[in-house]
Amino acid sequence: MDYINLTFFDLALASLLILINGGISLALGLGLERTLFINTVRMTVQLVAIGFVLKFIFMQTSPIWTLGLALIMIALAGKEILNRQTHQLKGVRAYGLGATTLFCVGFICTLFAIFLLLEPEPWYSPRYFLPVLGMIIGNTMTGIGLGMETLTTSVKRDLKLIEDRLSLGQPRFIALGEHIRKAMKTGMMPIINAMAASGIISLPGMMTGQIISGVDPIEATKYQLMIMFLIAGGTALGTTGGVVGMVYLLTDERHRLRLERIKS
Repeated sequence: MDYINLTFFDLALASLLILINGGISLALGLGLERTLFINTVRMTVQLVAIGFVLKFIFMQTSPIWTLGLALIMIALAGKEILNRQTHQLKGVRAYGLGATTLFCVGFICTLFAIFLLLEPEPWYSPRYFLPVLGMIIGNTMTGIGLGMETLTTSVKRDLKLIEDRLSLGQPRFIALGEHIRKAMKTGMMPIINAMAASGIISLPGMMTGQIISGVDPIEATKYQLMIMFLIAGGTALGTTGGVVGMVYLLTDERHRLRLERIKS
């Protein structure tokens, strides 16, 4: 079965539905019209650009091009994590933490899928490597960002309580224990909710795309399950790394809070 080609007119027609968002924002005075317009244009430009880039890289089948684009994706995702922080750390600490965590988790999970599950030939085939990496870091980025944001916000809110605990001799991971658990839960909740809704309430994106392109639904389900397992594992590892790393950045080796590292 052949997939149905979309024309530019089809895309323009579909984009009219964005006007519903703008109309709701205007009617309720949400003030989101400008942001909605900018993000719609940004998304369109980015997707069109990456489409041409991927087409070029798929034709090359080169480890240099594949890994180069992978590093660019991770670098930009690290910047996105930083932008989502209400209370950013000074210097490059916050960016370094987010990008490094994404790099480690993204490549661990992607290489796990490439070498043990998919086994493409060659292993760096961009048709497999880049989409898998993109789905993993896209979802892991959300978990890391939410975890870090929740931790810094709750620490600033409960500053007196935490300092009292530290002054009584509790180590930092004990004094911040409830805040760490809350940050971890917040970071992992989106993927947990997505897993609960998949199949019964919604058909996930990868599965839907494969079915529309003509892949047997059973085979599409297998791929979607694999991706969901990878995303869940990556989100758990990434959120853990981001939250634990943030604890170290917010404290020192003498178990003292160092909130002067946060921008006022």
